[in-house]
Amino acid sequence: MSRIHNFSAGPAALPEAVLRQAQEELLDWHGAGCGVMEMSHRGKEFTSVIEQAEADLRALLGIPEQYRVLFLQGGATQQFAQIPMNLLAGRSADYIVTGSWSEKAFKEAQRVAPGLAQGSCVRLAASTRESNYTRLPQAEEIKLDPFAAYLHVCTNETIHGVEIPAERIADTGVPLVADMSSHILSRPVNVEKFGLIYAGAQKNIGPSGLTLVIVHRDLLGMAPLTLPTLLDYAVQAENGSMLNTPPTFGIYMAGLVFKWLQAQGGLAGIEQVNSEKASALYNCIDSSQGFYVNPVDPDCRSRMNVPFVLANPELDASFLTEAKQAGLVGLKGHKSVGGMRASIYNAVPLESVRVLVDFMNDFARRNG
Repeated sequence: MSRIHNFSAGPAALPEAVLRQAQEELLDWHGAGCGVMEMSHRGKEFTSVIEQAEADLRALLGIPEQYRVLFLQGGATQQFAQIPMNLLAGRSADYIVTGSWSEKAFKEAQRVAPGLAQGSCVRLAASTRESNYTRLPQAEEIKLDPFAAYLHVCTNETIHGVEIPAERIADTGVPLVADMSSHILSRPVNVEKFGLIYAGAQKNIGPSGLTLVIVHRDLLGMAPLTLPTLLDYAVQAENGSMLNTPPTFGIYMAGLVFKWLQAQGGLAGIEQVNSEKASALYNCIDSSQGFYVNPVDPDCRSRMNVPFVLANPELDASFLTEAKQAGLVGLKGHKSVGGMRASIYNAVPLESVRVLVDFMNDFARRNG
């Protein structure tokens, strides 16, 4: 069987070694006589799965003991509402909007805030919408409330391809909340800079249906008593992510991905590969003499999601058709921005990026 070169933005490619191990264990996990999807989440077998997954994630990210790791459901989109429900507590929250996903998070927080404790409000601290989300805001453009309950950012915008470099993440004196869905585990992270980190799994962690939340214990217990228990971080933490049946297979797959990452040299090792992949693709775009264009400022280009347009949009259809014929799929840009996008997550091998670059160079030669 020939596997494609998968550049989908999510659900996305998973490491082939992980898929093969899951295939081997699908009917009989470690002699249990059944697969993980079939076993009780309360049994010792699955307890060992979730405990090992958390331990390996803590080792990869260097998560301190004062943080709780939650394996939830609902995707990052549910977190857009769940975060203010848990953290606002009658105060304000600041949002920096740098793309479609942080904009959605901001609007959802605005939607739920009026129904929370009196005084709850959501502020737009900065936005780069007028620049079509192609850059990060300058320091002087960011207007923060020093008494805010939290500051929310999206550290990598999947659609617009804007990534906040690690050195740009500063201590503002309030808890920093970050949507890391599309680049979590792609580079080392200082978890202690954040009050809460969240991510949908379907890009760099595992299959869709699992949501990861890493939250400082000081942010637990602030939710109103009227909040449904399923949405209360403190209750989820007290119950070890098993207040109800968790996404067991997703957690199992995530655990295999964490083991795979350890075998790649951890986050420092995978970052080197990711940097090489991104450099190869951006060099191809930048050296195309305008045939391909990436609109994002070079100092904040994403290493995971690379959007680009063809100077002649009439060539878009033939580009995608020929790419698919060459085994390169998932390259069509998001409907809101058009053009192309190559998502080169951890599981996308360097060889796939090289094949894409060769195709792009050849296509430009034939059509330029």
